Amino acid sequence: MLTELSIRDFAIIEHVSVNFKEGLTVLTGETGAGKSIIIDAIQLLSGGRGSVEFVRHGTKKAEIEGLFTIDADHPIYEKGQEFGVEIEEDGMVVLQRTITHQGKSICRVNGKLVTLGILREFGHTLIDIHSQHETQSLMDPDRHIELLDLFSNKELQKSQQEYRDSYDQYRAIVKRYKELSENEQEMAQRLDLLEFQLNELQEAELVPNEDEELSEERTKLNNYEKIYQGIHDAYNSLYGEQKGLDWLGHAMSSMESIADFDEKMGKIAEELSNSYYIMEELTFQLSSQMADLEFDPERLNQIESRLNELNRLKKKYGVSVEEMMEYASKIEEEIDEIKNKDSHLSKLENQIYEIGQDAVLEAKNIHDLRVQSSEELSKSIHEELQDLYLEKASFAVDIQMKEGKESDPKLDGKHVQLLPTGIDLVKFLITTNPGEPLKEIHKVASGGEMSRIMLALKRIFSRHQGVTSVIFDEVDTGVSGRVAQSIAEKIHGISVGSQVLCISHLPQVAAMADTHIRIEKQVDNDRTYTRVIELEDSEKTDELSRMITGAEITQTTLEHARELLQMAEKHKK
Repeated sequence: MLTELSIRDFAIIEHVSVNFKEGLTVLTGETGAGKSIIIDAIQLLSGGRGSVEFVRHGTKKAEIEGLFTIDADHPIYEKGQEFGVEIEEDGMVVLQRTITHQGKSICRVNGKLVTLGILREFGHTLIDIHSQHETQSLMDPDRHIELLDLFSNKELQKSQQEYRDSYDQYRAIVKRYKELSENEQEMAQRLDLLEFQLNELQEAELVPNEDEELSEERTKLNNYEKIYQGIHDAYNSLYGEQKGLDWLGHAMSSMESIADFDEKMGKIAEELSNSYYIMEELTFQLSSQMADLEFDPERLNQIESRLNELNRLKKKYGVSVEEMMEYASKIEEEIDEIKNKDSHLSKLENQIYEIGQDAVLEAKNIHDLRVQSSEELSKSIHEELQDLYLEKASFAVDIQMKEGKESDPKLDGKHVQLLPTGIDLVKFLITTNPGEPLKEIHKVASGGEMSRIMLALKRIFSRHQGVTSVIFDEVDTGVSGRVAQSIAEKIHGISVGSQVLCISHLPQVAAMADTHIRIEKQVDNDRTYTRVIELEDSEKTDELSRMITGAEITQTTLEHARELLQMAEKHKK
């Protein structure tokens, strides 16, 4: 969840630091007090489009920083690995956004500088913002297939992985087929290049680990004098009269002469004897090494020349001899493919057909599972819409197979196009008026109806999307009465599974808040400032009363406010 938000020199906000809690947090206040500015700041933190106009007048930059706490299995860990951002096991993620008065935008994730696009990737994993004026993923037809799959069971996820493996293999073979079959001139040029490269590598007569062995030999030759002197000094220290081995022999003889008188002395004598013969063997090895040592300047020149040649080839074909040999083997196969193009094309055609049919069958299984899930989703959405007094609305999931070309595989006698997600195109359809045809969801409703439809969808998908914080910016505009109460209950229902931040003018929604924050605007020395105040229980009644009347607080409105709070508490329990 979003644990802490710090905003500095942003619009009319000089400096605000807000600590957020779990559950439903409602922000209220007079129009223009700065409620939506706080949501704008969070939106910028999640990668939204910035503007120099956000920088407070008279300052050099606006700064926004958000601290998020996440679970161990949150998908943001995968984002961290993908973009090289370290996320500690303590489950804390810090997003930072700075906008300068010159219009430059500086983004950081856990202190690492990132592009705006990468910040957006992280932000969308943590935050889901919905407002009356912004199209969200729930309203975006391109995202509907993803949402349907999120709603589906684990069996679909397993089938998707199996399909993806076949799909990737299919696309790779199709790509290779096109490369071989298209543009004869490019193929001829490619063949010349590959033959030149292969000839160069074959003439080099590469030997596995050759570079490492030559480097080691060069090091020995370059340090010949040091090596010889070291061996010579070690040998002279051990061998000869009054030297190390001679004294060790005297010690061994002395201990052997008393070994029979004491068991402990016998063991020491035995260990000394073993040590003497070990050192004697080492002395022979040192002597042999000195005899074998030979400095050959011509050999050193040969090694340098060979290593230079290998380094030249490494710049073109691989960082090691092994990689260069693997590359040579690879291009040899490609040369054979190009020279025997017709037979290889025939093999590829068979592979495309076989793998394509396998992928189609797996995609058909995914299609059937999606149809089954769509029926369950439609049923759940209808139940939510009824609770929101849209009982006459009708919702459906339209699933169509993507029509393919003649070169695409067939399913039931028709060509279908294989997509990364299968063969399906998915759209959410709805109508709010009996007798009217179903239409795409973003083309049908507006105002209060759109708010209720969005909440119905959000109520279903918030359990599956995995976002840390869900933010509603005045989504209750245009509703009142029993619909307002139903919306309040739905928003609170969403907060049970994830943190919800909500700007609202409805007392019914504010009464449901687990945390109620009032935003105030004040003027000091001809400058406007925004204050953020977390209300105590006693202050909530007064704030609700003000929201009910919009003017003077009366005993009647206070009683009404207390009643709303009691009803909200009863609903929560």
